[in-house]
Amino acid sequence: MSSNAPHQPVRDLRFFLTVPHACSYLTGREATTLFLDPQESPGQGVYDSLALLGFRRSGRHLYRPHCEGCNACISVRLPVREFTPNRSQRRLTRRNSDLTLHLRPAIFDPEHYALYAQYIRTRHADGDMYPPSHEQYRTFLTLDQEYARLMEFRLDGRVVAVAAFDQLEHGLSAIYTFFDPTPELERRSLGTFAVLTLVEQARRRGLPHVYLGYWISECRKMAYKQDFRPLEILDGRHWRRLISHE
Repeated sequence: MSSNAPHQPVRDLRFFLTVPHACSYLTGREATTLFLDPQESPGQGVYDSLALLGFRRSGRHLYRPHCEGCNACISVRLPVREFTPNRSQRRLTRRNSDLTLHLRPAIFDPEHYALYAQYIRTRHADGDMYPPSHEQYRTFLTLDQEYARLMEFRLDGRVVAVAAFDQLEHGLSAIYTFFDPTPELERRSLGTFAVLTLVEQARRRGLPHVYLGYWISECRKMAYKQDFRPLEILDGRHWRRLISHE
């Protein structure tokens, strides 16, 4: 697999480490995060380079895990040209054919926030994003950069899902998806459908990859990422194919 060396040098950038804190994904573990100097604007060139090294974006911050003695968080991406949806994913696409898609800038929208708050209260009341707030939402999912975008899915005129993503030089990066958690929409698997839509968006734009963030084999909430094949993982500074028994 190609090493995909960064297009721009990043050696002159400053990085910081957080103090150890409780891991959000694995019970009983401590986590430490490496992040780019907040005074450095997350501009396109720097972001493109750091994404190839496993960095993610949250609001204005570019970060990646840097935990002593633990390498559970693995950066993963989908090679768009090689991806073929399986039978379940094809069925899911047909099931959601009545949804309309709108692409929006990553700015605050009260309708989006109402859905986000409902989603967090219903699906993640035990997590560190609870309780939701306007400030939390703005800090996490809004950004005044051309590359930061939102995919909005509507059913009969109402918003049922929103997926935040970034357009990089070498792919689309999935940031976060939230959706209507009511039981009658459960069969639509809106989170998975958002990933399928992101793959299609990347294909239309001629971009080679969709970055899916971090995969942790021991974390049940991340198990869905294994359903997208072939999957590539970041091994040191090189991307390689994830083989089936990993």
